[in-house]
Amino acid sequence: MGKEQTFSIIKPNAIKKNAIGAIIKKFEDNGLKVAAAKLVQLERGKCEEFYAEHKERPFFGELVDFMTSGPVMLMALSGEGAIMKNREIMGATNPKDAAPGTIRAEFGDNVGENAVHGSDSAASAQRELALFFEKSELVNI
Repeated sequence: MGKEQTFSIIKPNAIKKNAIGAIIKKFEDNGLKVAAAKLVQLERGKCEEFYAEHKERPFFGELVDFMTSGPVMLMALSGEGAIMKNREIMGATNPKDAAPGTIRAEFGDNVGENAVHGSDSAASAQRELALFFEKSELVNI
C-alpha cells in the first residue's frame, strides 16, 4: 500500500457544528496526518468543476448549493494507505448506514449533508488535490 496523500473536505454542516477539531482528531488518531489545510468559502464555478461527474444527476444543483452555503475545510491527508483509511474513518455515505464511531455516523445529517468528502481512488485524490492546492502547499510528512 505505502504512504500516500488523499483529499478531504469537512462540509458546511460539520463546520456549523464546530466539529473541525473532532474530525481532524479522528484522522490523526487513526494514523493520518494533515499535510495541508485551508478554510474557504467555495466559489460556485470551482464547486461545479469539482462535482462535474455528477452534473447530469438530479441532485447536482442541490449539492452545489449546499457546498457553497458556508465555509468548508479543504485538507490533504497523508499516511500509509491514506485513501482507504480515510474512507474507513468517514464511514458509509449515508450516515444512517455508517458504523458507530465513524465521522459520518457522528456528524452527518443525511446522504447529501454527510459531514465529509474523501477521495475514492488515487486518480481522484490527484485530481482533487490539484484542483484546490498548489504543489508548494502540500507538505511531505
